[in-house]
Formats: sequence, structure tokens, C-alpha cells
Amino acid sequence: MERESMEFDVLIVGGGPAGLAAAIRLKQLAAERGSELAVCLIEKASEIGAHILSGAVMDPRAITELIPDWKEQGAPLNTPVTEDRVLFLSATGGRAVPTSLLPGCLLNDGNYIVRLGNVVKWLGEQAEALGVEVYPGFAGAEILYDETGAVKGVATGDMGLTREGEPGPNHQPGMELHAKYTLFAEGCRGHLGKQLEARFKLREGVDPQTYGIGLKELWEVPAARHTPGLVVHTAGWPMDGATYGGGFVYHLEDNLVSVGYVVGLNYTNPHLAPFEEFQRYKTHPEIARFLEGGKRLAYGARAITAGGLQSLPKLVFPGGALVGDDAGFLNAARIKGSHAAIKSGALAVEAAFEAVTAERSRDELAALPEAFRARWLFDELHQTRNYKPYMKEGLWMGSLPFGIDQQVFRGEAPWTLHNSSDHDSSNRRPSARRSTN
Repeated sequence: MERESMEFDVLIVGGGPAGLAAAIRLKQLAAERGSELAVCLIEKASEIGAHILSGAVMDPRAITELIPDWKEQGAPLNTPVTEDRVLFLSATGGRAVPTSLLPGCLLNDGNYIVRLGNVVKWLGEQAEALGVEVYPGFAGAEILYDETGAVKGVATGDMGLTREGEPGPNHQPGMELHAKYTLFAEGCRGHLGKQLEARFKLREGVDPQTYGIGLKELWEVPAARHTPGLVVHTAGWPMDGATYGGGFVYHLEDNLVSVGYVVGLNYTNPHLAPFEEFQRYKTHPEIARFLEGGKRLAYGARAITAGGLQSLPKLVFPGGALVGDDAGFLNAARIKGSHAAIKSGALAVEAAFEAVTAERSRDELAALPEAFRARWLFDELHQTRNYKPYMKEGLWMGSLPFGIDQQVFRGEAPWTLHNSSDHDSSNRRPSARRSTN
């Protein structure tokens, strides 16, 4: 069976913050110029926002640039941050760091604690209202190339396959979606993004990407244990001093608390189990007191790109670009990335819009890397570029020099450190055992 095809000006693969921001910005530009562009966004989840883990601190800078009247439009940024606490935990207690000693990247004044799934759902509604063709439930299964080798779109997955992967009696082939430019916004380690990095050698001359695993739960707690707007970040226990990891507790609206733990995947002990460490983390007195008497409503985990500026690949290739965490725009030092994803998506379509209106197609969007280097997103990532290289040395050996980097040099130290592959850190000796501290 031959696959049917559809043609668009711009195709966006992925319905997270980056992809939706790209779709919205493209339609805004078209309206400003009085032009019509066919824009399609596909998302593998059954509905927009369904695969987003709730509970995040969001810098509103990018969404304010994208939709200045977001508050009047009803965007679900409902809980402004009211207090920051940073704790260094031991096995039985914790010591708070005075706010005056915290680097600016850990301060959240002006930010919001959000249920990111709700924010993404709202962005999807804005995109559809502007005329974007949004198709949830369709994953990009295959990259399509034209005769010159440029990306011409993607094909969605076949339906009605048997458990062996063969066409069954109800088989329906996927749809081919063609575009002048295709933006990939799949999130961390998107399977199509990895193929593009290999085919177009996008990682040549840059550091290896480094990763973390983030585990998160959403709890409903008694009102007496809930402080709307409170942001708690922790370091130390249950990790040992040589292992990068930390936890968080975010107090949202409606007596909801998001609790989570992140472990860098460059840990040396092959017996360390991040999920088990997260369960131990919740038993610590400083954390358990927020959850006592509550009930868990949801839980999940996701991979996190953490390498920062040095680990960003080349963003563009013939026919498209990588945006959001498909490229790795998360700012690990700030423990947030939705604002960076939104900004990267907007920058990409500004380059794509100029190309399409100039009647170009499937060439390299050279204007995107230039625009990125000229905008605040580059400056922000540059300021915290040494965070992950420092922290791979462990909690104490990393925290002190990074604090000096931020407090003394304000992120403008005259050196740039580099990342190494996470797997190079693994200690494969049979004698290694799980930490029990």
C-alpha cells in the first residue's frame, strides 16, 4: 500500500513547549506580514500535554515575549514563587544556605511554579486558535529525504501491525508529511534527532552531551503542610559527596506539592539505583514533613539534557533544525528549561519564516545560529556554561568553584571547562556496591 502525503510550509515534530512556541510564533509572523502559511504540528501523546510531568518552576520571560498578554488570556501560571530555600542534607538533618550566598541562577523571584502539562495544553489551544493544524496521537516514525539528501518531512507510524511488526488484516500505512522546513522538537534524546545528528554530523566539534534522570511525584497534602509558592532545592544526602544529584519540593496551588529527585548519569557506582535513592529521599525529615498525611496522585520520570552550551550540537541541517531539548537547551544550573525551549522554538521559526517568504526551501537555516548567539538565551547559557563540568567532580568539589564562578566572576570567568561522556565515569569493578550512607 502506498502512503498518502500532505504538503505544508513548516512541519513541527513534537508538541512540547518548544514545538508549540514555534507553531504560535510562525502564525504570528504570518499574520503580521499578511501572509498565509500552512503549519502542521504532530505529537505522539494522545492529547497535547499528556506526556508532560507536572510540577516545574518556570521563568516567564520567553512566554511573555511570545504572548505578552498571557495573563489576560488565562495562561495557567497561577502560583508565583514566594520563597526560595536551599538545603544541604545530611542523613538526619539539613542546613539552609543563606539567600545572600546563593548564586543568581538559584533565585526564583519573579518565576512561577506551574503544572507544566496544563501550560502546554494551553499553548496547544493558542496554536489551534491561530490556525495551526495540530495532530496529537501521531508520532514521527521515519525521516524523509528528497533527492538532494535534504530533509523533506517525516512519515507517521503504520497502524494495524501484528506483534511481530508485520502488516495485519487492519493494516494502514502511515502518512507522509512533507514541508519546506521541518523542526524537530521531540525532547531529550529524540529518536529522529539522534538520527539527524549522525547523518549530518551535527555533533562534530562539540562536547558530548551529558544527561540526568529526573523522577517526580505529584502529591495532594493537608492544608497545614502546604505553603503556596515555596520552592525547596536540596543537595547532599542520599547521594555521597562524589555523586551529582539533588532534590526539590515545589508547592503549587490547591494543596498540591511536586517532589522530585535528579541524578546525573555520570555516577561511578554501577549499583546505584536512582529510583531507590528517590524513595529514600522522601523519608528524610526535612522532606517527609511536607508529605505527611498526603497522598500521591501521579508519578513519572524523564531523561534530562544537562551539558549546556558546550554540548549543543549544530542546530541546523538542510531542510530543518533541532529545537528545545532535542538540541539540549535546558539550563541545568537554573534547574529549568521550559523558557529556553520556548525561546529556541521562536528563534527557529523566525529563521524559517524569512526563508519561506523568500521562496526558499530545504536549505540550511544559517540565520538561526546567528540569531541564537545574538539573543539572551545564548547569554544565559554562557553564564552557567561551567556548571556541569564543575559538578561532575561531586557535590563539594563542584559547588565551591561554581559558587566562585557565579559570585565572583558573574559567569564571565576567562575559561570554559568541558564535558565528558557520562559512561566514561562508570566504575565497572565487581567490588563496587550500592551506597548505604
